[in-house]
Amino acid sequence: MAAVARRAVFTGHGALTPVGLDSNTFFTALCERKSGIRRLTYADTSALHCQVGGELPEFKPNNFTTNKEHRKSFNKMARTVQMGFVVSHLAFNDAGLVVGKIDPDRAGVVFGSGMVASELDDLGRASRVSMIGEQGPVSQGIWGETGLEEIPPLWMLKYLPNMPACHASITLDLRGPSNTMTQSDAASIMALGEAYRILQRDVADVIVVGGTESKMNPLSMTRHNLFQSLSGRNDEPEKAHRPFDRDRDGSVLGEVAAAIILEDLEHAKRRGAKILAELASFACGFDRARDGVLMAKLMRTALQRAGANADEVDHVNAQGLATETADRWEAKAIHDVFGPKVPVWSMKANIGTSGAAAGAIEVLGSVMALSRGELPPTLNCDNIANDCPIHVHTDGVRLVTKPYVVKLNFTDRGQVGVAVLKRWEG
Repeated sequence: MAAVARRAVFTGHGALTPVGLDSNTFFTALCERKSGIRRLTYADTSALHCQVGGELPEFKPNNFTTNKEHRKSFNKMARTVQMGFVVSHLAFNDAGLVVGKIDPDRAGVVFGSGMVASELDDLGRASRVSMIGEQGPVSQGIWGETGLEEIPPLWMLKYLPNMPACHASITLDLRGPSNTMTQSDAASIMALGEAYRILQRDVADVIVVGGTESKMNPLSMTRHNLFQSLSGRNDEPEKAHRPFDRDRDGSVLGEVAAAIILEDLEHAKRRGAKILAELASFACGFDRARDGVLMAKLMRTALQRAGANADEVDHVNAQGLATETADRWEAKAIHDVFGPKVPVWSMKANIGTSGAAAGAIEVLGSVMALSRGELPPTLNCDNIANDCPIHVHTDGVRLVTKPYVVKLNFTDRGQVGVAVLKRWEG
């Protein structure tokens, strides 16, 4: 007799965003058309092409815990890792989970993360003592002999991408699978897919799924300005990120962390958890040609696995990078599957593009939309581009009227992840 497939549901969430440092404030801000994009303040960015972004408002990790050991450990974490730590605990608490009250061997964590840029002070001292003369350059020989001694002993442990999952595993006593996905913009949607498969394999009952990334760092911001298509609308920060718009001119960077609790349905029922939505299916692949054909195929595959039809989809939660090539590619795939009628929603104009955290915060947004029955609008798509033949939802908050949501994330090289969420109806 074939085993009955396990079902996965969402039972809690936590968020840190430029428009709110908790999930409820975040979602309310989206509904009220608020933008967290503004002139950057963390450093002097006047020499950069893009001088605007989505910074967290006064983020201080100690404000989220009274545990002395946790507060002490923040000194050993980069900002990105601190953010991941905080949202893991926010989601865990929101789900009504308590350390010691669940089987730790049946609980795990999967996080999306990426290359965590080093704080300048951690490398600056070593660089200065390794310079040839007052103006440099840095000598690799001197660096090896004396410069390395100036590197903090725990430097690497501050910046490894697996540290958010590691700290969550330790502090929440999650002894099951602990994994990290690093596929840039698709990292945390892939983390969700991995967690879904872990539950289906009956390896765990509860998974903390998250993503975290702060691009508010001089090294990171400089790198992205050199190699990524970023907006130059520095005089209009709130209008800079324009997904699928005729006048889009590039992305705006942000910093975000989000975590969601994905749980086996029967386990959630046994402990009386509040169920917010269901993860109905997942599909992933590699769109090598970057022409939308494979991306469309993956959406159809995910819908088929969920037992859903395209006309049962309430909205497509799109990546909406606001670059010429990415929006055209994504819009073509969406149109191929849904035509011009299904509403398309993107939140990046509110919070910026957050790389490894994008999938997690965007899934969280649609989970809240399904559970609350309302979908926020997309900002700054004032004139739909001719090469984006889709229906972008811009006209205020609308009621959620259909049971399914399709969530899409992808990398610039072609890795694609698709999740189908379903409204929980008991």
